[in-house]
Amino acid sequence: MSRRRRRSTAALVLLAALALAITACSSAPTPAGPSGGSTPGDAISVTPGQDAKNIDPSAPVQVSTKTGVLTSVTMTNEQGKVIDGIYTPDKTSWKPSEPLGYGRTYTMKAEGTAVTGPTGPITSTFSTLIPRNQTKAYLTTTGGQPLSDGGTYGVGTVIVAHFDEDIPDRAAAEKRLSVTADPPVDGAWYWLDNRNAHWRPREYWKPGTKVTVAANIYGAALGPGLFGEDDSKTSFTIGPSHVTIADDNTKQVQVFENGTLIRTMPTSMGMGGSETIEGKTITFWTQRGVYTVMDKANPVIMDSSTYGLPINSRLGYKEAIGWATRISNDGIYLHALDSTVWAQGSQDVSHGCLNLSSENATWFFNFSMPGDVVEVRNTGGAPLEVWQNGDWSLPWDQWTQGSAVH
Repeated sequence: MSRRRRRSTAALVLLAALALAITACSSAPTPAGPSGGSTPGDAISVTPGQDAKNIDPSAPVQVSTKTGVLTSVTMTNEQGKVIDGIYTPDKTSWKPSEPLGYGRTYTMKAEGTAVTGPTGPITSTFSTLIPRNQTKAYLTTTGGQPLSDGGTYGVGTVIVAHFDEDIPDRAAAEKRLSVTADPPVDGAWYWLDNRNAHWRPREYWKPGTKVTVAANIYGAALGPGLFGEDDSKTSFTIGPSHVTIADDNTKQVQVFENGTLIRTMPTSMGMGGSETIEGKTITFWTQRGVYTVMDKANPVIMDSSTYGLPINSRLGYKEAIGWATRISNDGIYLHALDSTVWAQGSQDVSHGCLNLSSENATWFFNFSMPGDVVEVRNTGGAPLEVWQNGDWSLPWDQWTQGSAVH
């Protein structure tokens, strides 16, 4: 029995359909190609084309045909490694299923079949760009710790995309950043500087919200000669609502869980006033505004020289402090200090931190998690600024102005 007569019924149906489609579209003959089939350029298209150079490795790579089906597609790099790929269900298109690399040379070879017979083979060799510089995006809390995949965070959590290089094209980078939430929320990015973009919702998160954040920057041009090095992604859950209100009028710290007051603690906050040392003015207020819990340590070494106040000056200090929960980038903590229990609840004597008894500080330390809200009210001095961990202190209309994409 001849090979032609052994073809399956399905194959004959396919060829008949292809014949009808071609007859309906054109009656012109197809010129012969190098392999005896139709001209490869007419039957099979390959993107990128032959000898293309400096291709973005995240750009589309595809083999397709409009005159039949693909029967074979292979893609290899310069070392002979085969790149896995996937066909569409109708086998009219193929694309790689794994990311391409920088500074690589790839060769694609494709063959197909049409009603007129075999098509191809067609070959395309192209090379990807070699970036002058690359950057990674680290997804962190405002305290700088990586957002733990599967972790639980507070209702005031601010997401940080920290780049390890300055980003010349913030808009290009921001378009590659995404935050999805279930249930959905309205939120926006705010660029603190050229390396740090912060994202928060308009309102505090709802407990139980599932959040996924991604930086899909691999292969993306983020400025002249600067490209994304890797993609990053993580998911976490918002825990119970922990909102703490420290009111300088009452000298009390009230802690609410899911809207219910669960603890009240006397405190002593910043004494106020300022000192000018070597031309730098240092203030001793606990700045009013909305903070979030950044991290905690027991003990933490507190050294006044880190913010310009010499240890040997009148108000200088360096000592180990226990049960310290940090809420600002410039060293504001809720912490234990039993030597000021006499003042807690009645007057302010600290350099800016919120002093608590050891019992209360220990309880708050164990209760708190990153992203919990701490609102400081009715204190003097300047209000909390964004760079100090005051993301929530900025009105929403001003926050959205910090986006690079409008």
